[in-house]
Amino acid sequence: MTPAVGVSRRIRASAERLFDAWLDPAALTQWMRRPGDDAPVVVADARVGGGFSITMHGPTGHVVHVGEYVEIDRPRALSFTWRSEHTVGVDSIVHVTFTPDDDATVVAVRHELLPDEASAGKHRAGWSEILDRYVDEYGEEAA
Repeated sequence: MTPAVGVSRRIRASAERLFDAWLDPAALTQWMRRPGDDAPVVVADARVGGGFSITMHGPTGHVVHVGEYVEIDRPRALSFTWRSEHTVGVDSIVHVTFTPDDDATVVAVRHELLPDEASAGKHRAGWSEILDRYVDEYGEEAA
């Protein structure tokens, strides 16, 4: 069984607004990074079968993440492959769901097919930090 990680946030914003931020390169440069990183360089062909590249620039250098969109179901679900130096050449897959909940939306990220527990730990920490920045950019976290 390959490791998987999941993180989620309940955000006071519409599912449509939150969903769109995952496909817009300009929006991704604002929140798809860890604390202390410079803005990433993002290229995205936001369609099923289209690819993306996110080059993150941090204090220890840069990390390139690439993948392909496999599901785009606005504003409910988004899935894409994910490959970087932290997935050791394996195409892992990320599923993001957007579930309306009263005056908020629950955004859940599940990253599957990670190569090992070390990679899972790095991705759990990374997605948590990225979602914190996403919350700051698009609304407030709802209890």
